[in-house]
Amino acid sequence: MAHASASAADLLRRAIHPLRGERSDFDPLFERIGDAHLVLLGEASHGTHEFYRIRAEITKRLIVDHGFSAVAVEADWPDALRVNRYVRGLKDDADASEALLGFVRFPQWMWRNADVLDFVGWLRSFNEGRAEASRAGFYGLDLYSLHASVDAVLEYLDIADPAASSRARARYACFDRFDHDLQSYGYAASLGLEPSCEAEVVAQLVELRRAAATYHGRDHQETPDDLFYAAQNALVVANAERYYRAMFGSRALSWNLRDGHMADTLDALVAHLSAGPASAKVVVWAHNSHLGDARATEQGRSGELNLGQLVRERHGTQTVAVGFSTYGGTVTAASGWDEPAERKVVRPALPHSYELLFHQLGVANFLVVTGEPGPTAALTPARLQRAIGVIYHPETERQSHYYHAQLANQFDAMLHYDMTRAVEPLDRGARWSTGEVPESFPTAL
Repeated sequence: MAHASASAADLLRRAIHPLRGERSDFDPLFERIGDAHLVLLGEASHGTHEFYRIRAEITKRLIVDHGFSAVAVEADWPDALRVNRYVRGLKDDADASEALLGFVRFPQWMWRNADVLDFVGWLRSFNEGRAEASRAGFYGLDLYSLHASVDAVLEYLDIADPAASSRARARYACFDRFDHDLQSYGYAASLGLEPSCEAEVVAQLVELRRAAATYHGRDHQETPDDLFYAAQNALVVANAERYYRAMFGSRALSWNLRDGHMADTLDALVAHLSAGPASAKVVVWAHNSHLGDARATEQGRSGELNLGQLVRERHGTQTVAVGFSTYGGTVTAASGWDEPAERKVVRPALPHSYELLFHQLGVANFLVVTGEPGPTAALTPARLQRAIGVIYHPETERQSHYYHAQLANQFDAMLHYDMTRAVEPLDRGARWSTGEVPESFPTAL
């Protein structure tokens, strides 16, 4: 094992591109992106400043220099839509911070943080003075927003078709007996203790889609964009209903429903934004576990698929997937679901992991394009890979935050930042402000 590790390290040292803070550092990545229309930018945690900041910088360059017109993120459709309307000058929010107020569901810091605030402000400035059709947008791919999406569908129909709005209210009232507790709904419906709302939400989705053509010519203030947004919200409701029932079955089923929904939403967004034969170019922001091809991971072998796999299967060479990794530092995460954000110490990477291999190269920050011969040989054998979500348990890290992956088959490129720091929430609680910082943590990166 030691000889194999040394050989992998030697191969990588000759192939990595150090990141020294210059714009040209990322030229090899943009050469790899080429003419791709879908660039998937991951993250190894939901709470690391460098991942958010660098992802935003790459996205800015894609928008300004390469014609990308949208950012699609691992966030709920209606919450991100409020940001979209702000950055495109279609909403009355006073500033970027106010536009992010839609993100009220745990984990708020995932999108209400300093780095996203800066990017949203930049996107608004970029769009100012541009024709509406050429403004870049910000969209959500996720499906947790059942009740917010119900409200959005009803708001649209109240204007576009009041009679249809009354029918939709009657259908969506199926959820009222659970008082917004969707996990209780999923548990009761999955066990047959209560009738499911599946028929109602599917009927509403079908009716809205069938009626879509008739809404275009009506005398109201809604636009084709508004109709598309409403239809997507109706889809969120239908798929969220399935997801909450599936939560009490196998993990693979609920995971696959969620990532399948994100892939379908991305495809619908691309189709909506595309003009004529030209396909819209979209950047996707989500966790590595969603964007790295699941077929190259142990999760894939256990029956899970993911967004990155589906996009590759559907769009082939038009897709480039980029992962991020870190060896240590701090991270913003919670100790349990719906618990406050904390600034936690990231434990040094485990033996036999990609993170430790990258750390041993002795280069603080670097880019590696995995398809080149050296990296392919070094990164094809399976190793451990760390994944920190919104919850981090350092004490059980091997069981709860590592899985085996073949990185060369998982991503087209990897960005490694050896020591990283926690992303700064806009709403800092006491636990985050007093979080422990390791004595060796660098003052600058």
